[in-house]
Amino acid sequence: MGVKVHIRKKILFISGLVLALCLIGCGKTGNRKENNVEIVGTSDEVAVSSVEAVATPVPTLQPTPEPTATPTPTPTPAPPSITVAMVGDMLMHERVMESGLQEDGSYDFDHLFQHVEERIQAADLALVNQETILGGTDMGLTGYPCFNSPYELGTAEVDAGFDVILHATNHALDKGKKGAMNCMDFWEEQYPEIPYLGINKSEEQQDGIYIYEQDGIMLAILNYTYGTNGISTPSDMPYLVDYLDKEKVVNELQLANELADFTIVCPHWGKEYYLGVSSEQKKWTQIFLENGVDLVIGTHPHVIEPVEWVMDEEGNRMLVYYSLGNFVNGTSGTGEGVMNRCVGGLAEVEIGRDEDGKVVIKDYDCIPLVCHIDEGEAYTVWYLEDYTQELAAKNHIVKQDPDFSLENCKALVEKVWGE
Repeated sequence: MGVKVHIRKKILFISGLVLALCLIGCGKTGNRKENNVEIVGTSDEVAVSSVEAVATPVPTLQPTPEPTATPTPTPTPAPPSITVAMVGDMLMHERVMESGLQEDGSYDFDHLFQHVEERIQAADLALVNQETILGGTDMGLTGYPCFNSPYELGTAEVDAGFDVILHATNHALDKGKKGAMNCMDFWEEQYPEIPYLGINKSEEQQDGIYIYEQDGIMLAILNYTYGTNGISTPSDMPYLVDYLDKEKVVNELQLANELADFTIVCPHWGKEYYLGVSSEQKKWTQIFLENGVDLVIGTHPHVIEPVEWVMDEEGNRMLVYYSLGNFVNGTSGTGEGVMNRCVGGLAEVEIGRDEDGKVVIKDYDCIPLVCHIDEGEAYTVWYLEDYTQELAAKNHIVKQDPDFSLENCKALVEKVWGE
């Protein structure tokens, strides 16, 4: 399509003849198109019979487009997983209990957890081995060898973030049937949302399997003890304590495998104060592996023991923490090796699905802990990485074992768990 252009030319005086010719038709006006360009004007104004006009197109201005916003990528949600945490023995010697005594005669044990509770609370599922029975002050509080602890310890454990309480220990019957019943009544009446494992009020309760569910992942947790220091189970309550009885354990593991995606066993086993793995632990490790257990977290030896993977011929793997040692204790022992009782561990295990949808261990760790006894025999627990030379020098365990030091605590951890 043409562009309309107005053209004006000066009159050219070439010759009279040309002028005469130009005067013919004087006064006529008109418009004409040449080469698709329309020329507008009078004939007087046009001196050349053919004038080519080349029009330069005028670009059409377009509005500047709005900048296209770069869309924010939708983050890919992380696959669901469950973090399980567990600490070892709550070994309530008399002086540990005395550290919680208040002026009005009540007890408060929040100080035991003040430096580590943040990590416990952050776990999806936190377990604690309650070594001693919570029979309450009315029965009289006692330490070694037949322990009885106040209910307030259970309250402090809940406040610290523990979700499951393990009671299958060699001290479960220290106060007989009455002590165990008091303990179970406390949990059911004061904290009905907190499951306790290892002791039972009925055969039906013993036959049940505790299952924890989160994000479609089902975890079975079982708790057993090797014995109860020679104290017999009440004849009218043969189901009171869960023991490491092979037939019973195998049957329950088979049921757990049917009900859950992943099975955890917390056995009270091993040899006290032994840093290695006992023959009894090796025997039970094989039984657990053969019956589909995925994770074992052990207690009882009162010192830390190795953490390792074990595998069967078919490639099935099981992670074993043989012993987490003491979380807290107030041993009166003296001499070589006593310092080992003040070093424990916090197990952390991340459980989730692999690419095939199977629930497996995605990651794991064991964080070293130190039980600290300060002036006035005040107790608390520190992460070893936060413990200092100054604190170690003030720890009253030095009076019982002069080998206790920050360096020797680190050396013990490296010896048992590696770097």
